[in-house]
Amino acid sequence: MRTFETRRRERGFSYLLLLFALLLGAAALAATGERWQVALQREREDELLFRGAEIRSAIETYHARQVAGANEFPPRLEDLVEDAREGEVRHHLRRLYLDPFTGAADWRLLRRADDRIVGVRSRSTRVAMRTKGLPPTADHRADDGSERALQVGDWLFVAAGAENVSP
Repeated sequence: MRTFETRRRERGFSYLLLLFALLLGAAALAATGERWQVALQREREDELLFRGAEIRSAIETYHARQVAGANEFPPRLEDLVEDAREGEVRHHLRRLYLDPFTGAADWRLLRRADDRIVGVRSRSTRVAMRTKGLPPTADHRADDGSERALQVGDWLFVAAGAENVSP
């Protein structure tokens, strides 16, 4: 015969077992979320490298096309999508790519002294996970001169032959 006290202890044990199961479930969800965030960061970095390289390549083909005997860099990114110099329309890019970290076409433009675009970089301040196969980077020192972690916004996608660039 089970007494009231025995049933009360069994309910307490069931309650502890339920709390332990909830704790394990929460830990599993947290680990899964962390793995998902790392995978998403890596995917965005890969996409940034692809899109930045495409824009850099488009700037180079724009510059390689001589107009009136001169090579020039584009004044706007939109000119890479429709280059209507000398009447013939050329498309160096199919569309203006969005920054995979910000979700907008809000690239920081790298310009020469004549205000022509020679490259782009992301506006993101996220710390980069990737350490190999990177484009040239901007100086990543903190305001006080100390080294800070490399951010994806430090990656520079600059056209070949461009000098006097202001990041």
